[in-house]
Amino acid sequence: MKYRKLGKSDIEVSEISLGCWTMGGLNWVNGMPNGWANVDEKEVAEAINYAIDQGVNHFDNADVYGNGRAERMLARILGDRTNNFIISTKVGWFPGTAAHAYEPAHIRHQCEQSLINLKRDYIDIYYFHHGHFGDNDEYLDDAIEVMYKLKDEGKVRIIGQSAYSNEDFQKLIPKVKPDVIQSFANAMETPFIEEGSPTRKLMEENQISFVAFRPLGQGLLLDKYHKENPPKFEDGDHRKGLERFSAESLAQLEPKLAKLKEKFGSTVEDLARMALQYLLHYNVVGAVIPGFRNLQQVKVNLSAADKPLTEEEFDFINQVFA
Repeated sequence: MKYRKLGKSDIEVSEISLGCWTMGGLNWVNGMPNGWANVDEKEVAEAINYAIDQGVNHFDNADVYGNGRAERMLARILGDRTNNFIISTKVGWFPGTAAHAYEPAHIRHQCEQSLINLKRDYIDIYYFHHGHFGDNDEYLDDAIEVMYKLKDEGKVRIIGQSAYSNEDFQKLIPKVKPDVIQSFANAMETPFIEEGSPTRKLMEENQISFVAFRPLGQGLLLDKYHKENPPKFEDGDHRKGLERFSAESLAQLEPKLAKLKEKFGSTVEDLARMALQYLLHYNVVGAVIPGFRNLQQVKVNLSAADKPLTEEEFDFINQVFA
């Protein structure tokens, strides 16, 4: 397993790390589904222990994943090894009883609660989980102030910013000054890391690393779903009703996947290598954090380690999704 340094920090993470969202199980926040179905802790533990044996050292979590369940599950599985790894978590989507999740008192409370959940004295990477800091950014300055106080107190090693638009990153990076940013990226969608992206320019100018979630397009790039039988997700699973899983979207994706399978091979391992190493080809990417729910999925993801793409393979993927 290769490792990459995050921004200007001294933190090095495995190129392929693990995203812990699925570990929260089915969940709702303010009436909105934001969880995953069919998660078994024994299977998750088997997967995590295998990943550790293969050199994975970075686990990406959040307070909202199962409203603390994913953090507590990770702590149980790691046990007394918890301080041996880079653990990130986030604040922002779970408001509790606060008027807004970025109220300074709420950020401090959630940091303390995440430390209890994770059974740790500090969080390696603490992210603002999104870019909405209230109407007219009313919570922004105070939220940044409390985040830096937590860092000064030794409760946070480095600060991260997650967001979902170039506009949010443009606004927030100069103010938050994160060492690392996080958002979605995969061969189908590269708005933050592609050549000419304003966010990429900011990353390069400020030595900021990018952590990519959704690197497999939630299974779409593994040819997991088909137009004849689109997936049906249960209540509480955030994927229910998403356009990307509709028969129409799957029909548009299938001819592109056919080209990729012809080029790279048709096994799930071949497609995982194509998808994960595509993102790791970008210098600004510090790590990819595919989700998982069992050993087989982690084995597939880690089979892509240390198998970089050639320039020609990288260009081929860009042409398929142009």
